[in-house]
Amino acid sequence: MEKVYDVIVIGSGVAGKSIASGLATEDKQVAIIEEDLWGGTCPNRGCDPKKVLVSAVEALDQANQLNGKGIKNSPTIDWPELMAFKKTFTDPVSEQSRKGLDSSGAETFTGTAEFIDSKTIKVGDRALKASQFVIATGARPSLLDIPGKEHFLTSDDFLSLPEMPDTITFVGAGYISFELAAIANAAGADVHVIQHNDSPLKAYDQGYVRTVMAELESKGVQFHLNTDLAEINKTDQGYLLCDEADFKLTTDLVFGTTGRIPNTEKLKLENAGVEGDKKGILVNEYLQTSNPTIFALGDVLSKKQPNLTPVSSFESAYLLSYLTDKTTEPIAYPSIPTIVFSTPRLAQVGVSAKEAGDDPDRFDQTDIDATKWFSYSRSNEPVSKIKVITDKQSGLLVGATCLNNKADELINYLAFLIDRKIPAADLSKMVFAYPSIGSDLASIYS
Repeated sequence: MEKVYDVIVIGSGVAGKSIASGLATEDKQVAIIEEDLWGGTCPNRGCDPKKVLVSAVEALDQANQLNGKGIKNSPTIDWPELMAFKKTFTDPVSEQSRKGLDSSGAETFTGTAEFIDSKTIKVGDRALKASQFVIATGARPSLLDIPGKEHFLTSDDFLSLPEMPDTITFVGAGYISFELAAIANAAGADVHVIQHNDSPLKAYDQGYVRTVMAELESKGVQFHLNTDLAEINKTDQGYLLCDEADFKLTTDLVFGTTGRIPNTEKLKLENAGVEGDKKGILVNEYLQTSNPTIFALGDVLSKKQPNLTPVSSFESAYLLSYLTDKTTEPIAYPSIPTIVFSTPRLAQVGVSAKEAGDDPDRFDQTDIDATKWFSYSRSNEPVSKIKVITDKQSGLLVGATCLNNKADELINYLAFLIDRKIPAADLSKMVFAYPSIGSDLASIYS
């Protein structure tokens, strides 16, 4: 008799792997399919290896900030050595991820999945059937459709560069561009960022974004705003980048950093009655697609929440509970902090500066220059700014933006205060270890 799985999961990133192993340990018959590296983008060629490289930038910045203040002979980054260190993290991931799934009881299949009908999926020359499906195929870099687009490299390529070139250019000024530009600059490259308009990192407070840009420019990064790249030409000197006016730039390598698009084309979703738009698969408040037996989660979704690894993990935990009848409630997202690991770091959570500015009768905004605060002056940080947004009626913290080298830590504290609706009066009664980022909270939100 032909085997019918309870659930087939497509994609083994943080969302797919988690839900497949979780369902298998609940005694469900589970299969999981992966066409590339087991474990998905984040640990193989995304946030984890990027953060390894960022660690070197952190060390370099700290040394440079304290040069002449107790530190002498600032270090330099040895790129091949740093990449070898990165590989100690990434090389084991795929094999370990698959072994983990196998040990959980899920059956693993390697290949490209495509729906034959709403109950059957094809992987290579095999047809697998299931009562339910979970699509967790993630997203990939989106590249400009211009002459010479074949010369674009992606963030995947950057994270595997054997050598850092003399000149490197990023087309697009989103968070990936800012992060990779900071890394390449610290590694000694001449770095250029091309953006078609004058609003880099458009989701963030633009005043704070300009401060990040100024700091990067002071280190040598060059921004070319309102430049609409029209073509890429290979030359003896590298690649010539041109717009339709008089912009010309020669670079050793050019990277497309104009966002990401969902991995849906190969799935043949139309055969299963699954609907989507250009942003991804459409789901309801239970992560259920237009076909009620097929669910989707993670970066493949069309959604207003940011495409981040912890968001995918949150969705996976929810869907596991829903599919195992531990909840019947719709998914309820918490406040989601976002972070740009540039130099300095830029983070925000909750109500944005723009949203608060558009509704001044409801929200108060306060900007704090924390550059001279001990938490930042002790390491001689060049700039530290914090914006807090409170609800006028309740006084509660509802949003925040942070710009400093501790923004990743600080934004998590502030997200906790927002989500738990902790009044400033209650925060003032708490005792934090001093001096620390936590001990500054009462001065930020009071």
